[in-house]
Amino acid sequence: MISLSNILLFALIPVATMLIGGSIAIFKQPSGNVRSLILHFAAGVVFSVVAVEILPDVVKIHKAVQTIIGFALGFLLMILVKKLTSKSETVENSTGSIPWGLLIAIGVDIFIDGLLLGIAFHAGNTEGILLAIALSLELLSLGIATATELGTKKFSTGKKILWISILASLFFISALLGATLLNNLSHSAMEIVLSFGLAALLFLVTEELLKEAHEEKETVWHTAAFFGGFLLFMILGMYA
Repeated sequence: MISLSNILLFALIPVATMLIGGSIAIFKQPSGNVRSLILHFAAGVVFSVVAVEILPDVVKIHKAVQTIIGFALGFLLMILVKKLTSKSETVENSTGSIPWGLLIAIGVDIFIDGLLLGIAFHAGNTEGILLAIALSLELLSLGIATATELGTKKFSTGKKILWISILASLFFISALLGATLLNNLSHSAMEIVLSFGLAALLFLVTEELLKEAHEEKETVWHTAAFFGGFLLFMILGMYA
């Protein structure tokens, strides 16, 4: 089995790609059309993570009660976050409005991804390495999407870098938890955790990423970006 230090080393790869993606979007703000393409692609990748990585594990554990509990908790939490933050997102300040709903949803996504990576290495070194590569692609697109959204809110460069760094650090922290504490969870507890993440990621795709993406006029290229992101991660997931 791969050592904890090597697991954390591989966890740094997705962290680095998110920082790179965010930096690209910070210093070269994309147009509205490109922004929509990025959000569609990110939504496709996240949705593929749900279908390829999380849902099969939920079904495999086969505990319906725990699945319902975890899914309901994830859904209710995201709805509560949405309600509590909807008013604050409309209040402008000196640096622009803070898109709390999107940031929290992406944070939950990244946290769950880190847990999955930490756990994956205990299933095998090859599986963990390939998943790290696949998640690097996801975090690259999320880094670009996050920086792009913060740019529309007129955030300063320093604030953009701060928020992206905070989100990226969540991945490293959760990968550490996945490789240590959560690896010893019972099947019932793991089912709740995975089902919670399943609901949270579906919320991120439908209520945040695609909702923001559809603010621009839809074209076939935008739709293709979503399906392209889904297909790319699915192919990578086949080998993970």
